[in-house]
Amino acid sequence: MKLTAAQPATRVVFLVLDGIGDGPGDGFDAVALARTPHLDRLRREGLVTAIRAHGTAVGLPSDSDIGNSEVGHNILGAGRVFPQGASSVETAIASGAIWQGCWREAVAKAQAGGTLHLLGLLSDGNVHAHERHLFAMLDRAAEEGLKRVRVHVLLDGRDVMDKTAHVHIERLEQHLAALRAKSGIDACIASGGGRMAITMDRYGADWPMVARGWQAHVLGQAPVAASAMAALEAARAATADLSDQYVPAFVVGDAQGQPCGTVNDGDAVILFNFRGDRAIEITRAFTEGASFTDFDRQRVPQVFFAGMMLYDGDAGIPANFLVAPAAVSDTVSECLADTGIRQFACAETQKFGHITYFWNGNKSGKFNEATETYLEIPSDRVPFDQRPWMKSAETADALLEAIADPGYTFVRANFAGGDMVGHTGKLEAAILAVESVDLAVGRLMQAAEAHKLCLVVTADHGNAEDMVERDGKGQPLNDAAGQPMGRTSHTRSLVPFIVRDYSGRQLRLADVAKPGLANAAATIVTLLGLQVPAHFEPSLVNVVG
Repeated sequence: MKLTAAQPATRVVFLVLDGIGDGPGDGFDAVALARTPHLDRLRREGLVTAIRAHGTAVGLPSDSDIGNSEVGHNILGAGRVFPQGASSVETAIASGAIWQGCWREAVAKAQAGGTLHLLGLLSDGNVHAHERHLFAMLDRAAEEGLKRVRVHVLLDGRDVMDKTAHVHIERLEQHLAALRAKSGIDACIASGGGRMAITMDRYGADWPMVARGWQAHVLGQAPVAASAMAALEAARAATADLSDQYVPAFVVGDAQGQPCGTVNDGDAVILFNFRGDRAIEITRAFTEGASFTDFDRQRVPQVFFAGMMLYDGDAGIPANFLVAPAAVSDTVSECLADTGIRQFACAETQKFGHITYFWNGNKSGKFNEATETYLEIPSDRVPFDQRPWMKSAETADALLEAIADPGYTFVRANFAGGDMVGHTGKLEAAILAVESVDLAVGRLMQAAEAHKLCLVVTADHGNAEDMVERDGKGQPLNDAAGQPMGRTSHTRSLVPFIVRDYSGRQLRLADVAKPGLANAAATIVTLLGLQVPAHFEPSLVNVVG
């Protein structure tokens, strides 16, 4: 969709400070505790408002759902709200549509003598998966008379309160026991591990994670335990203060101590995660042939594989999926590409797919090779609290070069520190991460002023601004030792939206009811001096002179 000129234009730099929301301002708010002179100055000098980045504002089923980077960047780029993965799956289950198509093929495999394997994040966080969807599939499998089902669980600790994996395992075990008693189905947990230890890598950052998952889920090569709960308890006993997300891989043994659920020829595998970024690599391991070289799979069983959703539309990953995703076209960057505007997008590995793939409406390629430049800065492969500054400086370096090039009219970037370090639950590390981002913002403010650009700063969701678990009254919770329980998940905080125009134009905030991330695209277009498309939510600013 080609855009037309509307009013005086300038170049725009759009920064997503990932996971840096507006917090309570207390002793667990890493954003408030950090020294942020540049962001403070930006708030004093620019137009400032707070916008929604969770729940229905980003297409999730309810306002109790926390936002996340995938949906946040989807909505930032799309300019309007559309149903996200969780909503689409809920609708498909309610209508029964999910039990048609690929589900029928998986059932046929299992009915022909194979095993149905259900692999995914065991969580009710509703960010990558929801255990409710797993339970629905287990119930349906029993109703359809399947004889053998194996569940491969990935423990969360990021999208839900940390150290609660035992609650989710117990809930699943109870559900499986009830199914066995009712229908006689042979259904049990076969393998598992923490989501940041196995299987759920993204963007090729740590393929050995996926290899460890493959070895546990498919080959049965991991320490054997009598049950998933026994494996979790052993891991916690071996490592003090172990986060659920880092529980080592395990396999559940049968009565003879042998793996009870390896994946074999003739089986069916369903990956029930609906979010794509951390599903693509394990999907490729199951579905690609001899061209796959990212790790030695040792044995590649011939199975029917399906994802919960289509994870990469451009690459067609996977070929089979249970629920079709919403089609997103005419995103802000697609419109700008159609208009011939040169764009630059940059982030380190951990968020590169967000500022490109998700921003572009779940499309992995460029809209216009001639006018778009994407730059990925390799992330460090160490725990994020050990290098909390991450690649803030390097990202700023790249942006400074893009700003200095007058050919780039729209420049966008993601700074990962607030989110990735926030997920560690380590308050001091999160403070350093925020301060590192602030230093980068300060450098970019100087460049924006020198080149007379418009600078926009926001976030895709909250995280670092609330680093402690709280009770229903908002008071910090303590663990058994009386220490505050570090929060490792996202929040439902509002996020800042700051506009500082160094071009000399006069701007004012627009009167927008319940502003959210969806208003960002129209704001970008307005600041670029272009006519806002009718399908975008309204701009948060007006140019008045």
